[in-house]
Amino acid sequence: MSEFGDDKNFRDNQGDKKPGNGSGGPGGFGKNPRGMYSWLVFLFIGLLLLFMLRDMSPKSTAIGMDEFIQRVKNGDVQEVQISDTVLIGKMRPEAMVGKEPDTERFTVVLGPGAGNEQWFVDMLNKSDVKWEYQNPNPYFEAFKGLIPILLLFGILYFFVIRQFKGAGGAGMLGSFGRSRHRISNKEQAKVNFEHVAGIEEAKDEVQEVIHFLRNPKKFQRLGGRIPRGVLLIGEPGCGKTLLAKAIAGEANVPFFSISGSDFVEMFVGVGASRVRDLFKQAKDNSPCIIFLDEIDAVGRKRGTSMAGGGHDEREQTLNAILVEMDGFGTDDQVIVIAATNRADVLDHALTRPGRFDRQIYVPLPDIKGRLEILKVHAKKIKKGPDINLQRLARGTSMFSGADLEAIINEAALAATMEEKEYVEMCDLEEARDKVRWGRARRSRVIDDKDRLSTAYHEAGHVLVQSLLVDTDPVHKVSIIPRGNAGGATFSLPEKDHVYYTRKYCLAYIRVCFGGQMAEDIFCGDISSGAQMDIRQATDIARQMVTEWGMSEKLGFVNYGSDEKEGWGPFGGREHSDQTAELIDSEIKAIMDAASKEVRQLLESHREQMESIKDALLKYETLEGEEVKLLLEGKSLDRPTVTDLLVAEQQVKQENKAGKPEPEHPESLADDGLTGPMPSPGMG
Repeated sequence: MSEFGDDKNFRDNQGDKKPGNGSGGPGGFGKNPRGMYSWLVFLFIGLLLLFMLRDMSPKSTAIGMDEFIQRVKNGDVQEVQISDTVLIGKMRPEAMVGKEPDTERFTVVLGPGAGNEQWFVDMLNKSDVKWEYQNPNPYFEAFKGLIPILLLFGILYFFVIRQFKGAGGAGMLGSFGRSRHRISNKEQAKVNFEHVAGIEEAKDEVQEVIHFLRNPKKFQRLGGRIPRGVLLIGEPGCGKTLLAKAIAGEANVPFFSISGSDFVEMFVGVGASRVRDLFKQAKDNSPCIIFLDEIDAVGRKRGTSMAGGGHDEREQTLNAILVEMDGFGTDDQVIVIAATNRADVLDHALTRPGRFDRQIYVPLPDIKGRLEILKVHAKKIKKGPDINLQRLARGTSMFSGADLEAIINEAALAATMEEKEYVEMCDLEEARDKVRWGRARRSRVIDDKDRLSTAYHEAGHVLVQSLLVDTDPVHKVSIIPRGNAGGATFSLPEKDHVYYTRKYCLAYIRVCFGGQMAEDIFCGDISSGAQMDIRQATDIARQMVTEWGMSEKLGFVNYGSDEKEGWGPFGGREHSDQTAELIDSEIKAIMDAASKEVRQLLESHREQMESIKDALLKYETLEGEEVKLLLEGKSLDRPTVTDLLVAEQQVKQENKAGKPEPEHPESLADDGLTGPMPSPGMG
């Protein structure tokens, strides 16, 4: 693992959420993709509720007056309720033995005034029947029968009709067609160019956009037209989104932001509708900026989708974007900024003049840019006196701005967990290694045989890297597991690599072979620990042959794949099977030559190999200067981890005996686990 093998250009030669004004309301269909079917569910619930209310009403049987008088005389009636025209009664529990439960309640139709006759009242009193006379309101009785129906219509209105009204006449799709952008107004735009560092050229290129938004009449005076679209291209984490926000902050205009994936839904035409809604709102709030993040989600080349032709939802959305951008006038004062890390897959109609005609490359920061980025993020933490951001910037080659921010944050967290008053340099260097390679697993129990194999493996990397001329200098080597690696060799590049020479590539491949060749020579066997080394060496050799023209037999021809799967006479390739065989043979020749040279180099320096291996087993971590001493035949004289543990135990015992503790006892925290990126190691 090294800064060279982790270079994205080396392996792949590819160039606080807030609802916006146009988002669906809290109850809109846009909130739930299946909302358009919800009215069926609520209709079913309403009908079910209607039947439940009907079933909940007590059931009764109708009887005649003679049967009622007989029941009263027999003592079977418990209570009755009398009104002008009907009598409702309830049987005693003992009278219901052996009878159906539905017959417990009964009704009797009364003649006019029958319930008020004296003989009737005397009969009820004599039989000890509880009775009461009710004079119900006829209007209430009529309304009571309408309650279930009104309840049903209320449910339908609340969950269905109100949704249609909230959709603004959009029909069944409701708020599906409304844009889901997030908007930051002038007061909320707190990001400016002071927060953006390391991409000075990109900042200079967008200055005219800022001047246009501030004073559009200045450009209209001479008849010039400002670019309607700005396409930001760069690796993930380079600061494309941050730069777009800073443009809005510097220009002091509203900022409409939306991701490309937010346009696409399950219904054809929804994405195009959202595009139209977004641009309409932007024009109403002009001057402003529309930011389309990950534009490649909808802006890929048309005609390559398996969905087929113009019925593809993604293509419909792209067509709507093209039409809207072409409809801008010189006085619209709306700038569209898009960001992507896959500019090679965008449709040509999207990048032609008049649309995204200004393309700005946001690169990975160089050493000066990394230093400026680290200074910006380091303002948020308490720094110790030993902090050296220049050294950290030098050791973070090919790190993005997001990686550098993560380093500062991880260092602050680590210092907090150790109860420190400020962040020290060792915290930053450990955080750098953790961000790129993973946490050091100090508590992992390793078998002695595996530990010996790891020591030989890392010693092989160190020896080859130190003896070859065209490699980066060794900074540190460790056999302490980190991430998925059993050990690692770290290098400190003297400069950023803009281009890679053939000698440098061949030297790096030889460094990759150093670990496995050392295992084979000194252990008599090889392990799977060289997996990452093999992958990196193969990737470099393949790019040398197919993309960089570093093969004498294949010459100055590009044989790399353009990801056109299933197209052309050779599938995804643009060359024949015979050429593919020649490519494989050239890669194999490079690897075989490197393997042979590394084996000879290690066998002729056995004494230095054994010296480095013994030091690794003893100290576990060696600094670059210590490696140089071992190669010169000198020995190391510093305490080991075990010595430090024994010394600390003696100090504790002396304190118990009354002796004072030294002012500055040696700490186990500084074990040499600092330094930049690893070179090939146990993977």
